[in-house]
Amino acid sequence: MHTRQERTISKRTVDGLSVEHKDAIFWDRKLQGFGVRVYPSGRKVYVVQSRGPRGSKRATLGRHGDITADQARKDAAAIIDRIKSGLEPVTATPERDTGPTVADLADRFMSAHVAVNCKPSTAVRYGGILKNSILPALGSKPLSSLERKDVAELHHALRHQPSTANRAIDILTKMFNLAEFWGLHPAGRSPCRSVRKYKEIKRQRFLNAEEFQRLGRVLDATEARGTVWPPAVAAIRLLILTGCRRNEILSLRWDDVDRTSGELRLREAKTGGRMVPLTPEVEAVLDAIPRVPGNPWVISGKKPGRHLRNVNDLWYRLRMEADLKDVRLQDLRHSWASRALALGESLPMIGRLLGHTQVQTTARYAHLAQDTEMASAAKVAGSIEADIMVPRTKAA
Repeated sequence: MHTRQERTISKRTVDGLSVEHKDAIFWDRKLQGFGVRVYPSGRKVYVVQSRGPRGSKRATLGRHGDITADQARKDAAAIIDRIKSGLEPVTATPERDTGPTVADLADRFMSAHVAVNCKPSTAVRYGGILKNSILPALGSKPLSSLERKDVAELHHALRHQPSTANRAIDILTKMFNLAEFWGLHPAGRSPCRSVRKYKEIKRQRFLNAEEFQRLGRVLDATEARGTVWPPAVAAIRLLILTGCRRNEILSLRWDDVDRTSGELRLREAKTGGRMVPLTPEVEAVLDAIPRVPGNPWVISGKKPGRHLRNVNDLWYRLRMEADLKDVRLQDLRHSWASRALALGESLPMIGRLLGHTQVQTTARYAHLAQDTEMASAAKVAGSIEADIMVPRTKAA
C-alpha cells in the first residue's frame, strides 16, 4: 500500500517536486482533496478529489504553469463544495479539448515503452533529454498542431550541443512512430521528418604507455592511502584491463564470474548478454576484492545489498592526479582497443572482444590499424634494407 504523500502546495513546493519512474500525487496538507500529480517527464497537473452523496469524484484543474497554485486551490475549494452538494465537479474555466499534448505522449512513451523495453540507464538518459530539452520547448503543444518547423526550431536551439540536439530528434522520432501505432497521430505525418541532424565529431583519445604507467602509479598510491572505497578502485582497474563499458563492470555479479570456463558473463551489456575472457590479470584484481556477505555484486556499494552506481567522481580525482585531464572513462575502452591493434589483433577480433554488433562501430579504429600496418611495413622494409645494404658496404 502506497503511503499518502502530503505537502503544503505552493508554487515553490510544486516547482521542486519530481519523480523518477512512476507518476505520483502529492496532496495538500491544508485543503483535503487538493493535490498535484507529478509525472517522470516533469509535467505537473493540479487535481481535486472528494466524496459526496454520489460517491467519490475526481477532476483535473489544469497544468502547473498554465494556472497558479493559488488559483488551483480556489478552484479546488469550489469543486469540493460542488461534489459534497451532489453536483458534478465541473471546473469554472474548462479547458478546450485539443487532444493529447507532447507531454502526454512523453508520459506514455516513458511508461509504456521505455520502462518495458529499455534498460534503466537508457530510461535515465531519455528522461533527462525529455525533461531538460524537449518538454520545456514543446511539452504543452498538442500533437495535432506540432509542425516540422517546431521540431526544427528545437534542434536549432540546441545547436551548441550537437549530440544532445540529435538525440532529441531521435527520441521525438521514436515517440511519434509510437503515436502512430497507438492511434494518437496520423500515419506518415511525423513532424520529425526531414530534420537534418548535425555532424557529430567523435573524439578519440588513447593512452600511451607512459600515460598508462602514470595512471597505474596513481591507482597504487590511492589504494595505499585507503581514502577511497576499495571496490571503486577495483572497478577502474577492471575497466582498464577488459575494455568493458562502465555499467558492464558495475553490474557484474559474483555468479557471473565463471572460473571454470574462464569467462565473465555480462548480463547488462549494451548489445545484449556476452562473454568476456577471464585473463590472469583480471583474476588477480577479482581475488583482491573482498566479498561482502549478502551482497551479490562484485563492485559492492556502500548501501547493503547494492552495487556501486558511479565511479565518475573517483575517476575525476585519478585523472587530475595522473595529469590526464582530458581523458574520459570511455577513453579507457578506446585505449584498450588501441593497444590490441598495436599488438597485432585484427579489427574483427577486437570488435568481438568489445561486444560490437556492427562493423561500423569497430571501423572507428581503422586508422589505427593503418598506422600499425605502416609501422610493421617499415620494420620489414628496414630489415630487408639492412641485408641488401651489406654487400654494397663490403664492395665499397
